[in-house]
Amino acid sequence: MLQPVVPAEGKSDKEEVVLWMNTVGPYHNRQETYKYFSLPFCVGTKKTISHYHETLGEALQGVELEFSGLDIKFKDEVMQTTYCEIELDKAKRDAFVYAIKNHYWYQMYIDDLPIWGIVGEADENGEDHYLWTYKKLEIGFNGNRIVDVNLTSEGKVKLVPNTRIAMSYSVKWKKSDVKFEDRFDKYLDPSFFQHRIHWFSIFNSFMMVIFLVGLVSMILMRTLRKDYARYSKEEEMDDMDRDLGDEYGWKQVHGDVFRPSSHPMIFSSLIGSGCQIFSVSFIVIIVAMIEDLYTERGSMLSTAIFVYAATSPVNGYFGGSLYAKQGGRRWIKQMFIGAFLIPAMVCGTAFFINFIAMYYHASRAIPFGTMVAVCCICLFVILPLNLVGTILGRNLSGQPNFPCRVNAVPRPIPEKKWFMEPAVIVCLGGILPFGSIFIEMYFIFTSFWAYKIYYVYGFMMLVLVILCIVTVCVTIVCTYFLLNAEDYRWQWTSFLSAASTAVYVYMYSFYYYFFKTKMYGLFQTSFYFGYMAVFSSSLGIMCGAVGYVGTSAFVRKIYTNVKID
Repeated sequence: MLQPVVPAEGKSDKEEVVLWMNTVGPYHNRQETYKYFSLPFCVGTKKTISHYHETLGEALQGVELEFSGLDIKFKDEVMQTTYCEIELDKAKRDAFVYAIKNHYWYQMYIDDLPIWGIVGEADENGEDHYLWTYKKLEIGFNGNRIVDVNLTSEGKVKLVPNTRIAMSYSVKWKKSDVKFEDRFDKYLDPSFFQHRIHWFSIFNSFMMVIFLVGLVSMILMRTLRKDYARYSKEEEMDDMDRDLGDEYGWKQVHGDVFRPSSHPMIFSSLIGSGCQIFSVSFIVIIVAMIEDLYTERGSMLSTAIFVYAATSPVNGYFGGSLYAKQGGRRWIKQMFIGAFLIPAMVCGTAFFINFIAMYYHASRAIPFGTMVAVCCICLFVILPLNLVGTILGRNLSGQPNFPCRVNAVPRPIPEKKWFMEPAVIVCLGGILPFGSIFIEMYFIFTSFWAYKIYYVYGFMMLVLVILCIVTVCVTIVCTYFLLNAEDYRWQWTSFLSAASTAVYVYMYSFYYYFFKTKMYGLFQTSFYFGYMAVFSSSLGIMCGAVGYVGTSAFVRKIYTNVKID
């Protein structure tokens, strides 16, 4: 499926240079794109060359490369030349007017370098519409490599029905000092991504981490020391005194704290999926830091799919071992749920949006062959690897080795103050983790929904680490308060209090849509909110799993250290 990343080869003089036409679409709706020739542009005289092979990532991202028909040769200058004429009848004029009113612009590629141009413009009154007819290309070369491409649109022609419009182009070659490895640097925006606010937000989050870790350490060390002292004092009392004593606190639920969670099959599948999402995020960010993935069309998505499939044993291992520890018997069903939970969520959303894309005839409509390829990856790669992970997890760490015995009869949960209820803890748990990442969310959203290339993956790695530390600290504190209120339903509470970060991220995406973008139309809106729901849910599942794993270690630790009859 995945093609290796091969740099463009050096070219010899007079060798053919291909100008690929990609897509055209409204400027404000980045994902609403159509084939370039869906607008009534004409094609150059040169014969069509062989079909361009796409990677899986390209096919999913709606890349539609078509040959422009323009005759361009390496280092061969071309004066202004007419390459075709458009016979403008009423239907074609209406198509161009609609495109100009909606600020349509198009994307082209020369030697894998993207170039953008605008279709046309309207006059101040919005009555007359003009088409840019002259593509002025200036191509920079260093040795035998193309390192820079610029497009200037000229030749403004008024759109009048039943006329002929001549489309022309020219090519100018100039020497450039830009190294081939650095040719994508001009597309990056350091003033945006390395802005002081970005650095400040990282510093701010980092200070919050230090504060939180210090707070958690202080609370737990002081409080737990008092608890241990009180419990050891109780050990020295005789039975009569102990019965008359005022017993309360987390020690009282030792016989129920390791009781299996409700719905263990779904719970263990969510934990397994969250661990996998974390490992995918970690590996993809490291790969993106080492390799400049933005230089290859669709390579980020291809890499993510490949890493997700390869890390399936992580899902099986954590989900399978947790299910076995909780005494689950239907492990094959659990494995299927764990393996297909995330793919079903992503594919279900993509399937729904695909119907709208097909109705719009957009290039984002996923081809049938690509759908089959994704299904094959799920069935023949993800599922078998998940099975391997599940078997390893069940056999290597599936034994319930809890420090306390589980009572046969569940202890009744006493009434507590409203703010100690699991529902309240869950709602409040996501605020601090969201606070640590929301500035980074703005940069990530802007690179995906607007025209920026995200390249500061070092920042992203720092934010991921900060998010994990904050999440673990918050869930440990929440769980401690819950257990102190003698409520032993900590598994789902720790997972959901961390996962509630997703709700805040999704709420932020509404703010971003209405105040930071100018998107419109059914397709773009459904694409935005559909995939933001997938992103938020995945982030929530990852945070939930991280929170649960950290809390589980904490709970095991405190109950190991206390003497229990």
